[in-house]
Amino acid sequence: MKNLIGVLILCVGGSAALSRAEESSPPNIVFLFADDQRADTIAAHGNNHIQTPSLDRLTREGVSCQQNYCAGSYSGAVCVASRSMIMTGRHWMRIDDTRNWTGLPLLPEVLGENGYATHAVGKWHNGRPTLARGFQSGKAIMMGGMCDHTEVPLQDLTREGALTNSRVGDGFSSTLFADAAIDYLTTHGKASEPFFLYVAFTAPHDPRNPPESVRQVYYDNPPPLPENFLPQHPFDNGQVSGKGRDESLADWPRQPEVIRDQLCEYYGLITHLDKQVGRILDAIDTLGFGENTIVVYAADHGLALGSHGLLGKQNVYEHSMTCPLVVRGPGIPVNTSTTAMTYLLDLYRTLCGYAGVDVPEGVDGCDLRPVFEDTNESVRESVFLAYQDKMRTVRDNTLKLHVYPAINYRLLFDLEADPLEMMNLAENPERAEDVDRLLGEMKRWQKRLGDTLPLSVEDPKPKEINLTGRPRVPDRWQPKWIRDKYFGGRDAPVAVPATNKKRNAQK
Repeated sequence: MKNLIGVLILCVGGSAALSRAEESSPPNIVFLFADDQRADTIAAHGNNHIQTPSLDRLTREGVSCQQNYCAGSYSGAVCVASRSMIMTGRHWMRIDDTRNWTGLPLLPEVLGENGYATHAVGKWHNGRPTLARGFQSGKAIMMGGMCDHTEVPLQDLTREGALTNSRVGDGFSSTLFADAAIDYLTTHGKASEPFFLYVAFTAPHDPRNPPESVRQVYYDNPPPLPENFLPQHPFDNGQVSGKGRDESLADWPRQPEVIRDQLCEYYGLITHLDKQVGRILDAIDTLGFGENTIVVYAADHGLALGSHGLLGKQNVYEHSMTCPLVVRGPGIPVNTSTTAMTYLLDLYRTLCGYAGVDVPEGVDGCDLRPVFEDTNESVRESVFLAYQDKMRTVRDNTLKLHVYPAINYRLLFDLEADPLEMMNLAENPERAEDVDRLLGEMKRWQKRLGDTLPLSVEDPKPKEINLTGRPRVPDRWQPKWIRDKYFGGRDAPVAVPATNKKRNAQK
């Protein structure tokens, strides 16, 4: 099933198949990618408690997709699956090798074969061979999933595909990556070919250690807890009972003051990242690229951070599966937004379309150009989200159904009346028809994607769970002040030498 060709991820209408671009001068593309950023952390989108002037500027200069999704993951490292989908344009269930992407043309690879210079900066979490295959060069690359933002292991990619100049960055992660991006823009200014510049930040992924000055801004005026905050998740979703590190970053039951401080630190990371995004946007305009450059700002997925008693992204709630997507550039309307349901993997087809490049066979997703040009357009009638063999969900324009097969449990939410997913309607007899209809839609998605997971079991596990007092151990990337603050200094790991940090971060 994974080798089927041409499985579009449920695009509706014929407008998604636009003709090849005829522009004589293909646009440059700058892809700015955040890590673990919730969709509701942009001030211009209604969050009055966060400072994001650069992202606000980007929303004024382009189109915001306000129902944009990561499609889920096969592992707890949701970012690996998310980045695999973006780079291959395929749903993760249709990627046999999610590290090496054997036989699958990568987005930068295809652009490079069609006259683009391709350059990578920042986080690369999908293996060395794919980095060299996708990009012609790279600088300040962090190989791995996470690191202390003040001790970033960096390497550079040569034109021969080798990683060289291993070092620990002298500065904060977002600043280092912005510096490298601006350096590329500056040195590429006289080149004749268009470029694809991919800048993958590690913020606001934990450890949540923004510079003290910016986190103090939020300590002095903390954001409120999420409206759907809970001390514990109300049932065993199959993930909280495991050993995932994300859920161990605070004690159970969740204490409001702890979650509030972590939100301050998370917001601080985003505000600091926002400043670096502003520097890159200024460089694009100052160097004369603005009129013919598409800028994409997105994140790999969202994060719970107290919502539903969770902290991580290993769930299918809106707060974890939705993520920002803002696009500006030539021909793209300004200061507009769309509620069309989009996937991150749609960007493959979309950017190929803007570049005038033929889309390889087997690429999923929809071309979003019709949505950008007419924000009343839609590209699909439903969205399917899946996490490992633990959770499945499907949503249409108004309703969303969660299924937890191992415990035979279902949730139904009316997202118009209850966007925070707080009132379960699945056990209401009057909504039985809605449940059955969405179950049918979920099974259709499963058939298209080759997903054989049964949606119920004969011998379900207990639904109830209580994690109060569960032991926690900090991972090696948390700086001492975070270990002291949130783990009481207990079980703190021995400091890892810088050379080992570089090696560990690449695993």
